[in-house]
Amino acid sequence: MGDEHTIQVRGLWLSSAPIVSVVDDDESVRVATVRLVRLHGFVAYGFGSGEEFLLSPHAEDTSCLITDVSMPGMSGVELQSQLIAQGKRLPVIFITAFAEENSRMRALAAGAVCFLTKPFNGETLINCISEALKRPG
Repeated sequence: MGDEHTIQVRGLWLSSAPIVSVVDDDESVRVATVRLVRLHGFVAYGFGSGEEFLLSPHAEDTSCLITDVSMPGMSGVELQSQLIAQGKRLPVIFITAFAEENSRMRALAAGAVCFLTKPFNGETLINCISEALKRPG
């Protein structure tokens, strides 16, 4: 049987599944997004805050980050800035309930892959993840 970093493809366990981390303070959105990502063959972990993500061991092995823009404490844009300051060039997908143009422009200027407004289409999110994983680290 596989562990957390493996997926089963045609009866074989493979350990090369990309890890996608989801950071959102809204538990229902976080859980639903993690489920959606896992259904598409990725390893996914959920975190309730940017601080929780940064303190986790998955901050090092995440291949793509999905984060809410507006959260108590550290915002998603601040999380992206912190990762860049630490030298981690991680592809980031932003999700938000509030389409603030200033935040969108700042995030995209810093290299965000996508900026989606909630509720977002699941297929659109999966396409964003696929695009993010094509980008060099």
